Amino acid sequence: MHVVVAGSQGFIGGALVPHLRAAGHEVRVLVRRDPRSSDEVGWDPDRGQLEPAVLRAADAVVDLAGVNAGSRPLTARRKQLVLSSRLRTTELLSTTLARLDDRPRILLQASGIGAYGDRGDVELDELEPLGTTFFADVVRQWEAATAPAQDAGSRVVLLRTGVVLGPHGGALGRLLPLLRLGLGGRLGSGRQFWPWITLADEVRAIGHLLEVDVHGPVNLVARADRNSDVIGALARAMHRPAVVPVPAFALRALLGDFSSEVLGSIRAVPAALDASGFRPLHPDLGAASAWLVDAS
Repeated sequence: MHVVVAGSQGFIGGALVPHLRAAGHEVRVLVRRDPRSSDEVGWDPDRGQLEPAVLRAADAVVDLAGVNAGSRPLTARRKQLVLSSRLRTTELLSTTLARLDDRPRILLQASGIGAYGDRGDVELDELEPLGTTFFADVVRQWEAATAPAQDAGSRVVLLRTGVVLGPHGGALGRLLPLLRLGLGGRLGSGRQFWPWITLADEVRAIGHLLEVDVHGPVNLVARADRNSDVIGALARAMHRPAVVPVPAFALRALLGDFSSEVLGSIRAVPAALDASGFRPLHPDLGAASAWLVDAS
């Protein structure tokens, strides 16, 4: 399969591209700078610039592009950038696909598990309504931007990704070094559910969804566990204590609106992914923690 990937330099994209190539797919990546090799293609979503021929030659597009929402304080200006960076890329890809006579069959579109908002202990499959938080509203607009591709007949999959556990970067980028020093602990009460998946299973799941007849939202999670259990499992795998909790008020002061993604409880279940036949390599915290330590 010929696959075009946007957002290939990010945490997930950087692992996805080699995974797809190892699986035998031909992959070209969209870059905002001048291309440096034959498998790179320049584009500029801010100016609406993308050569349609790039997508005409593809079987599928995977869009992972968007500003990292957790890398800086979420000021009003930063919030607008988080939203606009997602909408511009998605709208450009979706409308370009819709205009092609011989368009790609598949658009795998990044989204987020924050779609549901803080829902306590309620199990959340893909049929649950979206929440009312800032991030839920981002997801609502982000996913709606795929409408032109859907209306034109492309198979669109909305990748509602959870907390991705990887050895370098992602949701654990700041936490793992503290855990290795024995300075980590639960975040807030620790009772909030974190829907998680390892980076290895994230890219496997995306590759799987290229091949199976699934459309619409898919919760990209292996399972959801309480934050204290996630932190505890990681610490045990590193043979370190996890006894230094971070109070909720401190996280709110430090992270602002992004604290809802850390302190909110989202007990998402992978109903659509399970039904599609996908089986994770790391289905529980023990397997995930062991893999993280080995991969670090």
